[in-house]
Amino acid sequence: MHTRDWYDTPLFYDIIYDADTRKEADLLETVFARHARVRSARARRVLEPACGSGRLVRELTRRGWSAGGFDASDKMLAFARERAPRAILWQDRMERFSVTGVACFDLAHCLINTFRYLLTELEARAFLQRVSGALKPGGLFVLGLHLTDYSRTSCEHERWVMERKGFHVVCNTRTWPADAKARIEKLRTRLAITRKGETRRQETCWDYRTYDAAQLRGLLRRATPELEVVTCHDFTCDAGTERKLDDEYSDVIVVLRKTM
Repeated sequence: MHTRDWYDTPLFYDIIYDADTRKEADLLETVFARHARVRSARARRVLEPACGSGRLVRELTRRGWSAGGFDASDKMLAFARERAPRAILWQDRMERFSVTGVACFDLAHCLINTFRYLLTELEARAFLQRVSGALKPGGLFVLGLHLTDYSRTSCEHERWVMERKGFHVVCNTRTWPADAKARIEKLRTRLAITRKGETRRQETCWDYRTYDAAQLRGLLRRATPELEVVTCHDFTCDAGTERKLDDEYSDVIVVLRKTM
């Protein structure tokens, strides 16, 4: 097993997640139409912190949005720039990113747990405050993450199998029970990539910060009281099913609006 950060292999990352791109973009556009209160503009502007392989940047650009995004990985950015040449993309970190001008985006989003890479309260607050500062009044921030069940004592497993242009990619993840005191959850991802009968394997391990619903509500209240929760959805991205920000389900997408 080759230990390698899977963010260094953006093609395989993109293959695994791309199946959800259209439905995620559909949800973003639907919640924006329903809940945003920004003044109309000829070109709607969207920001994606930690944009990864650029799949959503590319999709929203295709739909007429003016898209900007950043990522810490130079390999991810190179891949994203090839796929979305019209987007404005740069290298930056979530807790200290900056944008040209302030209050210039109609929509920002961070959908697939990347927020949990911020391992301290200070980093999480800094990120949320910077996102808020980049939004126009009435603009939306759509945040997706897995909530933590601190009573869980066994490991959890997920598996995806995807194919593209001769690549067969199997992704297995293992998540260990959370350390409630340290607010840390350990995760391992293993990829098996097969092409022309040959298979190579790679493994990545990392830590996530943990949140239950009360911890997330408390953080949002302390960090950015100007971002109000207007609704929630789950990771099915079904805009017709709204949820509450509670612990009845684990995969939450929180829609926040910047107050006028």
